[in-house]
Amino acid sequence: MRPLTTLPKAHLHLHFTGSMRHGTLIELAERDGVHLPSALVEEWPPQLSAADEKGWFRFQRLYDVARSVLRTEDDVRRLVREAAEDDLADGCVWTEIQVDPSGFASRFGGITAFTDLVLDAVRDASASTGLGMSLIVAANRTRHPMDARTLARLAAQYAGRGVHGFGLSNDERRGDTAAFGPAFRIADRAGLVLAPHGGELRGPDHVRQCLTHLAPHRLGHGVRAAEDPRLLETIANAGIGLEVCPASNVALGVYATIDEVPVRDLLEAGVDVALGADDPLLFGTRLAGQYALLRAAQNFSDEELAELARRSLRASHAPDDLRASALAGVEAWLTDARGTMAP
Repeated sequence: MRPLTTLPKAHLHLHFTGSMRHGTLIELAERDGVHLPSALVEEWPPQLSAADEKGWFRFQRLYDVARSVLRTEDDVRRLVREAAEDDLADGCVWTEIQVDPSGFASRFGGITAFTDLVLDAVRDASASTGLGMSLIVAANRTRHPMDARTLARLAAQYAGRGVHGFGLSNDERRGDTAAFGPAFRIADRAGLVLAPHGGELRGPDHVRQCLTHLAPHRLGHGVRAAEDPRLLETIANAGIGLEVCPASNVALGVYATIDEVPVRDLLEAGVDVALGADDPLLFGTRLAGQYALLRAAQNFSDEELAELARRSLRASHAPDDLRASALAGVEAWLTDARGTMAP
């Protein structure tokens, strides 16, 4: 089997805090005397489920604890640099990292100052590693929709200057999706890629709400659309990409096992599927691991895995020349029996 770490690919679903290395979390917590729950230390990766509100609360609590160890500008720069290094080692040529600046505003001088810091860290990490990177500003659906409008305006100010997208994350079962429509229209007028979460914890009906009210170019997750063939056809015809994260789907209880994640159904429907690691810090698996899980659990062939890589690149916001070079690298990976020809 060809090594998956030499298959050129794009990473389109990676959260800022969740991209942190486990070792970095431990080190920063020890530095500042932050107590970490056992689920983030000796029981890591944690056993998670979001099947009910209690399960999601536990997941969110672990996430908030992890975010609390980021206390200095150097911490932020380190996280971004290490995320870039890890993605590069996994064969990524392009990474889109998603962040909600409001979660860091009080510690780093406001949402604009924090966004400036992350963008500077992204530029430095990209220059030092050679990995193409860009930022998606994401609102939190558990907060008031007016907060989302504020973040959409912020993202719009940076459109074309390191920020290319606008998202909506956190518990999909919370909030009124339609109420976030005005924020997405602000982002759309700025020419940003619209990439809200939808179709993971809720089913096809909520995917339809997202399509109707948020007009997405991509959906974070979207796997539950596979339950409705007509909806899948709509998504495929509209060219809406789905950012599918198999490890987190299972960890959060959406599916019982990896072999139930309907990646083949999505591909056969003509949908551009881009595998994502979501939050490696909490789910324990990075991007190449998502490809490896499908190879092991669903017997994906190298050609099928290459097609997933192609679709991730086509769904990305990568520059045209980088995308073309990476797509050629995918073909080279397939041509060489050992998969060593990819850049």
